[in-house]
Amino acid sequence: MRVPARVIAAGAALSMLAIAGASAQDVPALKGLTDAQATDLTAIIEAAKAEGTVSYWDTVIQPTTHDELAKAFQSYYGLPDFKVNYTLSSTSNLITRVEQELSADKITIDVASIASPPWTLERVAAGDIVEYHSPQYEHYGQIFEAGLGKDGYFAFNGGYIFVPMWNADNLDFSGTSLKDVIGAVDPGRLSHGDVAKSSSYLATYIGQRQVMPKEYFDDLAKMEPVFILRSEQIASGLVTGEQLMAYSGMPTRAFQYNKKGANLKFMLPDEGVVLLPQNTFILRDSPNPNGAKLWVNFILSEEGQKILAANEALISGRSDFESPLPEYSPAIDTLKLIKVDWSAMDTDDLQAARKDWVDVFNP
Repeated sequence: MRVPARVIAAGAALSMLAIAGASAQDVPALKGLTDAQATDLTAIIEAAKAEGTVSYWDTVIQPTTHDELAKAFQSYYGLPDFKVNYTLSSTSNLITRVEQELSADKITIDVASIASPPWTLERVAAGDIVEYHSPQYEHYGQIFEAGLGKDGYFAFNGGYIFVPMWNADNLDFSGTSLKDVIGAVDPGRLSHGDVAKSSSYLATYIGQRQVMPKEYFDDLAKMEPVFILRSEQIASGLVTGEQLMAYSGMPTRAFQYNKKGANLKFMLPDEGVVLLPQNTFILRDSPNPNGAKLWVNFILSEEGQKILAANEALISGRSDFESPLPEYSPAIDTLKLIKVDWSAMDTDDLQAARKDWVDVFNP
Protein backbone atom coordinates (compact mmCIF):
# COMPACT_ATOMS: atom_id res chain seq x y z
CA MET A 1 0.00 0.00 0.00
CA ARG A 2 1.30 3.43 -0.94
CA VAL A 3 1.71 5.77 2.09
CA PRO A 4 0.57 9.35 1.38
CA ALA A 5 3.41 11.89 1.20
CA ARG A 6 1.72 14.05 3.87
CA VAL A 7 1.79 11.15 6.32
CA ILE A 8 5.47 10.54 5.57
CA ALA A 9 6.23 14.24 6.12
CA ALA A 10 4.32 14.27 9.38
CA GLY A 11 6.14 11.21 10.61
CA ALA A 12 9.49 12.69 9.64
CA ALA A 13 8.75 15.95 11.48
CA LEU A 14 7.68 14.13 14.62
CA SER A 15 10.76 11.94 14.43
CA MET A 16 12.97 15.00 14.24
CA LEU A 17 11.34 16.37 17.37
CA ALA A 18 11.85 13.08 19.17
CA ILE A 19 15.49 13.01 18.15
CA ALA A 20 15.87 16.48 19.62
CA GLY A 21 14.75 15.06 22.97
CA ALA A 22 11.60 17.16 23.13
CA SER A 23 7.87 16.65 22.89
CA ALA A 24 4.95 18.85 21.99
CA GLN A 25 4.36 19.40 25.70
CA ASP A 26 7.94 20.66 26.10
CA VAL A 27 7.66 23.26 23.32
CA PRO A 28 5.22 26.06 24.21
CA ALA A 29 4.99 27.17 20.58
CA LEU A 30 3.24 23.92 19.64
CA LYS A 31 0.48 24.17 22.22
CA GLY A 32 -2.97 24.91 20.86
CA LEU A 33 -2.04 24.18 17.25
CA THR A 34 -3.84 21.73 15.01
CA ASP A 35 -1.97 18.55 14.09
CA ALA A 36 -1.20 19.98 10.67
CA GLN A 37 0.07 23.26 12.12
CA ALA A 38 2.16 21.43 14.70
CA THR A 39 3.69 19.23 12.00
CA ASP A 40 4.57 22.25 9.84
CA LEU A 41 5.99 24.21 12.77
CA THR A 42 8.04 21.27 14.00
CA ALA A 43 9.70 21.01 10.59
CA ILE A 44 10.47 24.75 10.66
CA ILE A 45 11.95 24.48 14.17
CA GLU A 46 14.29 21.70 13.09
CA ALA A 47 15.34 23.59 9.96
CA ALA A 48 15.93 26.72 12.03
CA LYS A 49 18.06 24.73 14.45
CA ALA A 50 20.36 23.91 11.55
CA GLU A 51 20.58 27.63 10.68
CA GLY A 52 21.38 28.46 14.28
CA THR A 53 20.60 32.17 14.14
CA VAL A 54 18.24 34.92 13.01
CA SER A 55 18.82 38.64 12.42
CA TYR A 56 16.11 41.23 12.92
CA TRP A 57 16.09 45.01 12.71
CA ASP A 58 13.60 47.37 14.37
CA THR A 59 13.20 51.10 15.03
CA VAL A 60 11.67 51.03 18.51
CA ILE A 61 12.71 48.04 20.62
CA GLN A 62 15.37 48.92 23.19
CA PRO A 63 18.31 46.56 23.94
CA THR A 64 16.99 45.50 27.36
CA THR A 65 13.67 44.52 25.79
CA HIS A 66 15.52 42.57 23.11
CA ASP A 67 17.35 40.60 25.79
CA GLU A 68 14.04 39.56 27.33
CA LEU A 69 12.54 38.75 23.94
CA ALA A 70 15.53 36.61 22.90
CA LYS A 71 15.43 34.59 26.09
CA ALA A 72 11.68 34.04 25.80
CA PHE A 73 12.09 33.09 22.13
CA GLN A 74 14.59 30.37 23.00
CA SER A 75 12.25 28.96 25.64
CA TYR A 76 9.21 29.24 23.37
CA TYR A 77 10.76 26.95 20.78
CA GLY A 78 13.02 24.82 22.99
CA LEU A 79 16.15 26.25 21.34
CA PRO A 80 18.44 27.31 24.21
CA ASP A 81 21.51 27.78 22.00
CA PHE A 82 19.79 29.65 19.17
CA LYS A 83 21.28 33.12 18.53
CA VAL A 84 19.01 36.13 18.02
CA ASN A 85 20.88 39.12 16.59
CA TYR A 86 19.25 42.54 16.84
CA THR A 87 19.96 46.00 15.42
CA LEU A 88 18.15 49.19 16.45
CA SER A 89 17.84 51.77 13.68
CA SER A 90 15.90 54.86 12.69
CA THR A 91 13.05 54.33 10.23
CA SER A 92 14.70 56.12 7.31
CA ASN A 93 18.06 54.45 7.88
CA LEU A 94 16.44 51.03 8.01
CA ILE A 95 14.51 51.68 4.81
CA THR A 96 17.75 52.75 3.14
CA ARG A 97 19.57 49.66 4.41
CA VAL A 98 16.84 47.31 3.20
CA GLU A 99 16.69 48.95 -0.22
CA GLN A 100 20.48 48.74 -0.57
CA GLU A 101 20.51 45.05 0.30
CA LEU A 102 17.65 44.30 -2.08
CA SER A 103 19.29 46.26 -4.89
CA ALA A 104 22.61 44.46 -4.40
CA ASP A 105 20.97 41.04 -3.91
CA LYS A 106 23.03 40.67 -0.73
CA ILE A 107 20.47 40.15 2.02
CA THR A 108 21.75 40.00 5.60
CA ILE A 109 18.52 41.00 7.37
CA ASP A 110 16.02 38.20 7.97
CA VAL A 111 13.18 40.17 9.56
CA ALA A 112 12.56 43.91 9.59
CA SER A 113 9.91 46.00 11.36
CA ILE A 114 9.26 49.39 9.80
CA ALA A 115 6.45 51.88 10.42
CA SER A 116 5.92 52.96 6.83
CA PRO A 117 2.81 51.26 5.39
CA PRO A 118 3.06 52.69 1.83
CA TRP A 119 6.70 51.64 1.54
CA THR A 120 5.96 48.16 2.90
CA LEU A 121 3.09 47.67 0.47
CA GLU A 122 5.38 48.71 -2.38
CA ARG A 123 7.87 46.04 -1.28
CA VAL A 124 5.11 43.43 -1.35
CA ALA A 125 4.13 44.45 -4.87
CA ALA A 126 7.78 44.27 -5.95
CA GLY A 127 8.16 40.72 -4.60
CA ASP A 128 10.69 41.79 -1.96
CA ILE A 129 8.71 40.37 0.97
CA VAL A 130 8.23 36.64 1.48
CA GLU A 131 4.69 35.30 1.43
CA TYR A 132 4.28 33.49 4.74
CA HIS A 133 1.01 32.60 6.40
CA SER A 134 1.90 32.69 10.07
CA PRO A 135 -0.46 30.70 12.31
CA GLN A 136 -0.61 33.86 14.45
CA TYR A 137 -2.33 35.80 11.65
CA GLU A 138 -5.72 34.43 12.69
CA HIS A 139 -5.53 36.83 15.65
CA TYR A 140 -4.86 39.87 13.46
CA GLY A 141 -7.97 39.93 11.28
CA GLN A 142 -9.03 43.39 12.46
CA ILE A 143 -5.80 45.06 11.36
CA PHE A 144 -5.89 43.36 7.98
CA GLU A 145 -9.42 44.68 7.49
CA ALA A 146 -8.27 48.16 8.54
CA GLY A 147 -5.45 48.16 5.99
CA LEU A 148 -2.76 48.13 8.70
CA GLY A 149 -1.36 44.81 7.52
CA LYS A 150 -1.58 42.41 4.59
CA ASP A 151 -2.62 38.84 5.24
CA GLY A 152 0.11 36.44 4.17
CA TYR A 153 2.83 39.12 4.12
CA PHE A 154 2.94 41.27 7.25
CA ALA A 155 1.20 42.22 10.46
CA PHE A 156 2.74 44.58 13.01
CA ASN A 157 4.73 43.66 16.10
CA GLY A 158 3.41 46.80 17.77
CA GLY A 159 1.94 50.16 16.87
CA TYR A 160 2.85 53.56 18.25
CA ILE A 161 1.67 57.13 18.01
CA PHE A 162 3.16 60.61 18.14
CA VAL A 163 1.16 63.06 20.25
CA PRO A 164 1.73 66.28 22.23
CA MET A 165 3.74 65.54 25.39
CA TRP A 166 5.15 67.67 28.20
CA ASN A 167 6.91 67.51 31.55
CA ALA A 168 4.28 68.25 34.21
CA ASP A 169 7.02 69.43 36.57
CA ASN A 170 7.83 72.28 34.19
CA LEU A 171 4.58 73.02 32.38
CA ASP A 172 0.94 73.26 33.48
CA PHE A 173 -0.98 72.16 30.41
CA SER A 174 -4.47 70.69 30.21
CA GLY A 175 -5.29 70.86 26.50
CA THR A 176 -7.28 68.19 24.71
CA SER A 177 -6.97 69.32 21.09
CA LEU A 178 -4.09 69.83 18.67
CA LYS A 179 -5.30 73.43 18.51
CA ASP A 180 -4.42 73.87 22.19
CA VAL A 181 -0.73 73.39 21.38
CA ILE A 182 -0.62 76.69 19.48
CA GLY A 183 0.88 79.29 21.83
CA ALA A 184 1.14 76.85 24.74
CA VAL A 185 4.89 77.54 25.05
CA ASP A 186 7.19 80.32 23.89
CA PRO A 187 8.89 80.13 20.48
CA GLY A 188 11.88 77.79 20.50
CA ARG A 189 10.60 75.71 23.45
CA LEU A 190 8.66 73.19 21.37
CA SER A 191 10.28 70.13 19.80
CA HIS A 192 8.98 68.41 16.67
CA GLY A 193 9.88 65.13 15.00
CA ASP A 194 11.98 65.80 11.91
CA VAL A 195 9.64 64.90 9.04
CA ALA A 196 12.39 65.69 6.53
CA LYS A 197 14.38 62.71 7.81
CA SER A 198 11.78 60.28 9.16
CA SER A 199 9.14 58.22 7.39
CA SER A 200 7.15 57.67 10.60
CA TYR A 201 6.91 61.39 11.42
CA LEU A 202 5.96 61.92 7.78
CA ALA A 203 3.14 59.37 8.08
CA THR A 204 1.83 61.22 11.12
CA TYR A 205 1.89 64.51 9.20
CA ILE A 206 0.02 62.94 6.29
CA GLY A 207 -2.71 61.74 8.63
CA GLN A 208 -2.98 65.01 10.53
CA ARG A 209 -3.31 66.96 7.29
CA GLN A 210 -6.58 65.07 6.79
CA VAL A 211 -8.08 66.60 9.93
CA MET A 212 -6.19 69.90 10.26
CA PRO A 213 -5.92 72.72 7.68
CA LYS A 214 -2.61 73.99 6.35
CA GLU A 215 -3.08 77.20 8.34
CA TYR A 216 -2.77 75.19 11.54
CA PHE A 217 0.72 74.05 10.57
CA ASP A 218 1.63 77.60 9.54
CA ASP A 219 0.80 78.66 13.11
CA LEU A 220 2.77 75.74 14.50
CA ALA A 221 5.80 76.78 12.43
CA LYS A 222 5.63 80.27 14.00
CA MET A 223 6.42 78.60 17.34
CA GLU A 224 9.92 77.94 15.93
CA PRO A 225 10.05 74.24 16.83
CA VAL A 226 13.33 72.42 17.36
CA PHE A 227 13.51 69.45 15.01
CA ILE A 228 14.71 66.15 16.51
CA LEU A 229 14.97 62.72 14.90
CA ARG A 230 15.02 60.14 17.70
CA SER A 231 12.02 59.74 20.02
CA GLU A 232 14.37 59.07 22.95
CA GLN A 233 15.99 62.49 22.46
CA ILE A 234 12.60 64.19 22.27
CA ALA A 235 11.65 62.74 25.66
CA SER A 236 15.07 63.54 27.11
CA GLY A 237 14.69 67.18 26.11
CA LEU A 238 11.50 67.38 28.17
CA VAL A 239 13.11 65.74 31.18
CA THR A 240 16.08 68.12 31.16
CA GLY A 241 13.85 71.14 30.55
CA GLU A 242 15.55 72.03 27.29
CA GLN A 243 12.11 71.96 25.71
CA LEU A 244 8.80 72.53 27.47
CA MET A 245 6.58 70.60 25.06
CA ALA A 246 7.02 68.00 22.35
CA TYR A 247 4.62 68.03 19.44
CA SER A 248 5.77 64.53 18.47
CA GLY A 249 5.92 62.90 21.88
CA MET A 250 5.80 59.10 22.07
CA PRO A 251 3.88 57.46 24.96
CA THR A 252 6.41 54.61 24.85
CA ARG A 253 9.16 57.00 25.89
CA ALA A 254 6.94 58.64 28.51
CA PHE A 255 6.45 55.24 30.10
CA GLN A 256 10.17 54.43 30.05
CA TYR A 257 11.25 57.80 31.49
CA ASN A 258 8.47 57.84 34.08
CA LYS A 259 9.71 54.48 35.37
CA LYS A 260 12.92 56.33 36.21
CA GLY A 261 11.06 59.07 38.12
CA ALA A 262 10.11 61.54 35.40
CA ASN A 263 6.66 63.16 35.21
CA LEU A 264 5.90 63.16 31.50
CA LYS A 265 2.30 63.59 30.42
CA PHE A 266 0.70 63.31 26.99
CA MET A 267 -2.71 63.77 25.45
CA LEU A 268 -4.70 61.81 22.91
CA PRO A 269 -6.03 64.69 20.77
CA ASP A 270 -9.74 65.12 20.16
CA GLU A 271 -8.95 65.02 16.45
CA GLY A 272 -7.64 61.46 16.74
CA VAL A 273 -4.24 59.80 16.35
CA VAL A 274 -2.32 58.26 13.47
CA LEU A 275 -1.40 54.69 14.38
CA LEU A 276 2.03 53.79 13.06
CA PRO A 277 2.22 50.01 12.66
CA GLN A 278 5.66 48.44 12.95
CA ASN A 279 5.08 46.26 9.90
CA THR A 280 7.00 43.03 10.47
CA PHE A 281 8.06 41.02 7.45
CA ILE A 282 10.59 38.52 6.08
CA LEU A 283 12.89 39.72 3.32
CA ARG A 284 13.24 37.67 0.17
CA ASP A 285 16.40 35.55 0.01
CA SER A 286 17.01 36.05 3.72
CA PRO A 287 19.93 33.89 4.95
CA ASN A 288 17.87 32.26 7.70
CA PRO A 289 14.33 31.85 6.34
CA ASN A 290 13.23 29.30 8.93
CA GLY A 291 14.56 31.30 11.86
CA ALA A 292 12.78 34.29 10.33
CA LYS A 293 9.44 32.43 10.33
CA LEU A 294 9.94 31.46 13.97
CA TRP A 295 10.71 35.05 14.91
CA VAL A 296 7.59 36.37 13.16
CA ASN A 297 5.46 33.71 14.86
CA PHE A 298 6.92 34.51 18.27
CA ILE A 299 6.79 38.29 18.10
CA LEU A 300 3.11 38.12 17.09
CA SER A 301 2.23 35.53 19.74
CA GLU A 302 0.52 36.49 22.97
CA GLU A 303 3.78 35.95 24.87
CA GLY A 304 5.79 38.12 22.52
CA GLN A 305 3.13 40.83 22.55
CA LYS A 306 3.05 40.88 26.35
CA ILE A 307 6.79 41.49 26.51
CA LEU A 308 6.61 44.29 23.95
CA ALA A 309 3.62 45.96 25.59
CA ALA A 310 5.06 45.70 29.10
CA ASN A 311 8.51 47.05 28.14
CA GLU A 312 7.89 49.33 25.17
CA ALA A 313 4.23 50.32 25.70
CA LEU A 314 3.49 49.40 22.11
CA ILE A 315 -0.10 48.99 20.94
CA SER A 316 -0.92 45.41 20.01
CA GLY A 317 -2.87 44.48 16.91
CA ARG A 318 -4.06 41.16 18.38
CA SER A 319 -7.82 41.08 18.58
CA ASP A 320 -7.80 39.14 21.88
CA PHE A 321 -5.05 41.08 23.62
CA GLU A 322 -5.35 42.83 26.98
CA SER A 323 -2.74 45.54 27.41
CA PRO A 324 -0.74 45.40 30.65
CA LEU A 325 -0.27 49.19 30.32
CA PRO A 326 -3.62 50.60 29.16
CA GLU A 327 -2.63 54.17 30.12
CA TYR A 328 0.34 54.14 27.76
CA SER A 329 -0.67 51.49 25.23
CA PRO A 330 -4.47 51.33 25.14
CA ALA A 331 -6.36 48.61 23.30
CA ILE A 332 -6.46 49.40 19.61
CA ASP A 333 -10.25 49.42 19.47
CA THR A 334 -10.41 52.14 22.17
CA LEU A 335 -8.42 54.65 20.11
CA LYS A 336 -9.92 57.29 17.86
CA LEU A 337 -7.88 56.61 14.75
CA ILE A 338 -7.29 58.98 11.88
CA LYS A 339 -7.82 56.58 9.00
CA VAL A 340 -5.40 56.82 6.10
CA ASP A 341 -5.68 54.76 2.92
CA TRP A 342 -2.03 53.78 2.72
CA SER A 343 -2.67 51.43 -0.20
CA ALA A 344 -3.61 54.45 -2.35
CA MET A 345 -0.21 56.11 -1.82
CA ASP A 346 3.12 55.58 -3.50
CA THR A 347 6.62 56.99 -3.20
CA ASP A 348 5.72 60.07 -5.22
CA ASP A 349 2.86 60.86 -2.83
CA LEU A 350 5.22 60.56 0.14
CA GLN A 351 7.76 62.85 -1.49
CA ALA A 352 5.06 65.42 -2.24
CA ALA A 353 3.87 65.34 1.40
CA ARG A 354 7.41 65.75 2.67
CA LYS A 355 7.98 68.72 0.36
CA ASP A 356 4.75 70.27 1.65
CA TRP A 357 6.00 69.94 5.24
CA VAL A 358 9.44 71.36 4.39
CA ASP A 359 7.83 74.33 2.65
CA VAL A 360 5.85 75.07 5.82
CA PHE A 361 8.52 74.54 8.46
CA ASN A 362 11.72 75.25 6.48
CA PRO A 363 13.85 73.14 8.85
